[in-house]
Amino acid sequence: MKNNEISKETVLVGISGGVDSAVCALKLKQAGYNVIGAMMKVYDGDIKTIANSCYGTDKKKEIEDAKKICEKIGIDFHLIDCAKEFDKFVFETFKNEYKNGRTPNPCVLCNPLIKFGIFPNKAQEQGIKFDKFATGHYARIEYNKELGKYLLKQGINQKKDQTYFLYKLTQDKLKNILFPLGNMEKEDVRQFAKENNLIVHDKQDSQDFYKGNYAEIIDAKEKKGNITHINGKILGTHNGIFNYTIGQRKGLKIAHPEPLYVTGFNLNKNEVIVGKKEHTYSNSLIAKDLNWTYFENSPKIIHANAKIRSAGQKSECTINIENNIAHVEFKEPQNAITPGQAVVFYQNDIVLGGGTIAQ
Repeated sequence: MKNNEISKETVLVGISGGVDSAVCALKLKQAGYNVIGAMMKVYDGDIKTIANSCYGTDKKKEIEDAKKICEKIGIDFHLIDCAKEFDKFVFETFKNEYKNGRTPNPCVLCNPLIKFGIFPNKAQEQGIKFDKFATGHYARIEYNKELGKYLLKQGINQKKDQTYFLYKLTQDKLKNILFPLGNMEKEDVRQFAKENNLIVHDKQDSQDFYKGNYAEIIDAKEKKGNITHINGKILGTHNGIFNYTIGQRKGLKIAHPEPLYVTGFNLNKNEVIVGKKEHTYSNSLIAKDLNWTYFENSPKIIHANAKIRSAGQKSECTINIENNIAHVEFKEPQNAITPGQAVVFYQNDIVLGGGTIAQ
């Protein structure tokens, strides 16, 4: 290499057709990287799945928007087919969890397995060469020399922070990932897109996951059962446990002098259990399938903060770990702790790790 030549890293950017990924790609190009755009195809034909939420219901338009973004920025565009893998590893798990009375989060499943795994790997297999992989997530990655590790940190705008969905990313993956939007506010992202004439500057954000008729989506057969008060009194009937989630108030269709909420399920009796608001609170949970982003080996006890849902607040807790199972005790009671959802542990703005809520 000649002395006057600049060595540039090549970055593959996951393009979704939305404003965040568009700004991510343009920011990296302006920073001097060689940028390649790629869209992850996670649907097959017109089959209804939770993949609808990833790129909206008008998939052809999303692809066209992604192509136009890449043309505007001046980068190549590729469409990488991950539909079979998404169906196998994300959608099937999603369906099975719902059928068994749990409420899974497909984004938590998709990110480590598909978006940051199979997707870039397939791009490489197709001959696309790159050094780093980037997305428009609102999160930060910083290398700490003293610790000799990469830290996954919350985005500066904690209302838009997306680290809850990323706690399964390992050190091996973090070292090759870029999050250019981690230090930006959403309003600044849209303004930057507008100033640079990106057609998606005012495009509506996608949902976290599919919101619709789950019975249709998960191919579940209606199975009538009782809606039962925690005192044992039968108050009504339901058409399938999969239609309910812990903490739910609306849609119960039962008459009662005071508001009632779903507090749990009795799978053996096919019952939806309801009670007062106070009955949806708990001081503890058990989490399994743990992954540690920060620690090399699982610790035995941690004093930290935890989030039990993506839009929730961090709450102080003590975590005791044994045999890859976390027993979490909260300082203050938590509302609607939901099996199937993730619990993510933090130390200030650093992600320590997390797991799946079992009970």
